[in-house]
Amino acid sequence: MNKNLSLLILSQIFAFTTAPVTVFLSGIIGSNFSPTNSLATLPMAISVVGISLFALFAAKLMSIIGRKFGFIYASIGTSIASLLTAYSIIIESFILYNLGCFLIGGGIAFSHQYRFAAVEAVDKDYAPKAISIILLAGIGSAFIGPNIANISKGFISDHMYAGSYLALALLAISSTIFLFFYQEPKKPSSNQYKTGRSFFELISQPRFLQALVASAFAYAVMTFLMTATPISMHLMEKISLSKTSVVIQIHIAAMFLPSLITGNLIKRFGHSKIMYLGVLLFSVTIITSLFEQNFINYLIALIFLGLGWNFLFISGTSLLVLCYREEEKFRAQGYNDLIVYSIQAVASLSAGVFLSLTSWKTMNLICLIFLIIITLSTIRADLVKKNPSN
Repeated sequence: MNKNLSLLILSQIFAFTTAPVTVFLSGIIGSNFSPTNSLATLPMAISVVGISLFALFAAKLMSIIGRKFGFIYASIGTSIASLLTAYSIIIESFILYNLGCFLIGGGIAFSHQYRFAAVEAVDKDYAPKAISIILLAGIGSAFIGPNIANISKGFISDHMYAGSYLALALLAISSTIFLFFYQEPKKPSSNQYKTGRSFFELISQPRFLQALVASAFAYAVMTFLMTATPISMHLMEKISLSKTSVVIQIHIAAMFLPSLITGNLIKRFGHSKIMYLGVLLFSVTIITSLFEQNFINYLIALIFLGLGWNFLFISGTSLLVLCYREEEKFRAQGYNDLIVYSIQAVASLSAGVFLSLTSWKTMNLICLIFLIIITLSTIRADLVKKNPSN
């Protein structure tokens, strides 16, 4: 822990409040303003699309102006987008609300770069721990964001939730307070994004591909099943909304709390072994779906879903930083996030469709494909490491 890492943690807590608030409110507001019920979740999906489309831009911009000003400008932009979203609620414009969610998604794409900034604030040996700490700070965002949004929802009495986005604008801009004291470890050169290997050259490295696959498919499986859980539990199995909420809340805790130890586990056992453990934890989720779909089984499934995501995503991200040269870090990070969050967007958009066409059990079995791909890419990378001549 050092000054820069501490400032990044504090800044990220406020900057990332946009993510849980979007999850918390977008469906509710979407159902009030959308012309049909089928479009109620469109704002949430649009925000995820915004994350994936802005991922590469965020990395490229930071390669030019640096992390510090990249985060500051993103916070200002997110604050303006939140004000736009508040205005859309006041005038009851569904189209404008979706635009606001899309731009907020763009701000979240910048927030995801905090984990790479954290790695740059410490020695590479401590990269897994730094990433773990940044992800653990997400609990603070998940607590502050929705609670402030709930408290402020009635500030504009005639327009419920407009006040929530006004408060969100303040939370987003608050992150800049800490960034002013942040010292850029190394100023990027003006052409840094243009240097280095191409995407195909980077992905030809077994370790780079292993890191990318672990992060991308960890998000795919987690988002695919988490998005479908409330519909499967509450609407299909008629389990109460309060119990469904408990399952989601504990799932989120399972996603982030293991970050207290994940970095240490990676440092002790290595990236691949923690990835295998993540696949094993995901397998428990899939096996649980084969039994009766009741509250306890959903709870067990979602706990192991969160644990598996944590181990795979942190090990994948911390391995990635070992697979590129200093001059090509922004390019490599941008490509990584573009693919990871594009796959997340597809998983989020398709979850409801697959659940309506198949079943909860079938959706879990489909995820076996992703686990096999993660396992095979890890085995391949391990074999190449043992036999570099091959």
